[in-house]
Amino acid sequence: MWDLQLPALSGRDAVVVEHPGHGSEPVAEVASVADLAARALEQVDADRFAFVGLSLGGAVGMQIALDAPDRVEKLVLACTSARFGDPQQWLDRAATVRADGLEAIADAVLARWFVDEPDPRWREMFLSVDPEGYARCCEALAVWDAREALARIQAPALAIAGESDPSTPPAYLGELAEGIPDARLEVLHNAAHLANIERADEFNRLLEGWL
Repeated sequence: MWDLQLPALSGRDAVVVEHPGHGSEPVAEVASVADLAARALEQVDADRFAFVGLSLGGAVGMQIALDAPDRVEKLVLACTSARFGDPQQWLDRAATVRADGLEAIADAVLARWFVDEPDPRWREMFLSVDPEGYARCCEALAVWDAREALARIQAPALAIAGESDPSTPPAYLGELAEGIPDARLEVLHNAAHLANIERADEFNRLLEGWL
């Protein structure tokens, strides 16, 4: 999902982190965003680095900035939140996926990812995720709540919202920009949850400028 950002990262050392059960990563015992953050830190050798995360990945970035503030130089927090709504919805989604597979929620998820009809490859990408890995990430989101901790994030943060994102609307990113001491908000028009894909050129300009 970050392929379109590779031009903006040209000449930089970049590590792409996959959640357990996603891509080539096997399913692992994770129960919280803190667990995911610890796994991500294990994959980065650099003493200091910038972290770019979208949705759950943004939560991972915030957790890393809280747990290892000396290592995070800058944050890009895209289409994410300090809390992702009612925890029960994530527990219900985890139960649905375990019972019926990702196909049961694919149409609803993709409708929130894109403003326009998505390319079929994004559905294929979603359905390639291990259902158990996805369910465990849902459970991690259910217990994620960093609202009271935002003021402790020391790294400068760029919050990027998709104007038409129903999952993490601009107001959610505005809360991050207000709560993190050194942060600013940018809103990409005509973009939903995967704003880095729908508005890759604008996203990349913000990314390059911030880094």
